[in-house]
Amino acid sequence: MKNMKTRELVLCALFVALITVGTFVRIPVGTDVYTLQFLFTLLAGLLLGARLGALAVIAYIALGLIGVPVFASGGGPSYVLQPTFGYLLGFVLQAWVCGRQSRRVTHVTFGRLLGVNAIGMAIVYLIGISWFYIFSNFVIDAPIALWAAIFYCGILQAPPDFLLCVAAAFLAVRCRAAGLWLVPRQEHTVAAAREA
Repeated sequence: MKNMKTRELVLCALFVALITVGTFVRIPVGTDVYTLQFLFTLLAGLLLGARLGALAVIAYIALGLIGVPVFASGGGPSYVLQPTFGYLLGFVLQAWVCGRQSRRVTHVTFGRLLGVNAIGMAIVYLIGISWFYIFSNFVIDAPIALWAAIFYCGILQAPPDFLLCVAAAFLAVRCRAAGLWLVPRQEHTVAAAREA
């Protein structure tokens, strides 16, 4: 049990670092620039499970809010007033849902994990676009129409983000085969009882 706790701690810390690095890996696509942040929040949920995946994302957000410049535009408590902060909150729920749903899959395959990731992507978009629209219009006085928020923050962003969902599903299947797939402790207990 002690080794498992150490492994969990190390993997959570690893994913905090990966999410941070992914934030600053900038990939230009046309006039837009994309990062790998979404890829690593997806993988956090898939590989660590619901609780630890969400915890890794929460730890990353906490670092940024206390002032460590881990966000795309710096850090500090005032970052909650950024129109894009909702995406960070979405990442927490996305990691939890992806972790939970991936553990409910009876036979883990690329296709099933891709479906789980698509649900996670929808969660991030729902929370992120809602926050962006509300804060732009009612907090920072930078009005934007709802259709424009959906178009620019959702429809135009969906193809590259879906490619990240594909990449995360592929990597998760490979990592699972390599033994990098944490199973909740209660499942370990059940498995041990069956073997006994």
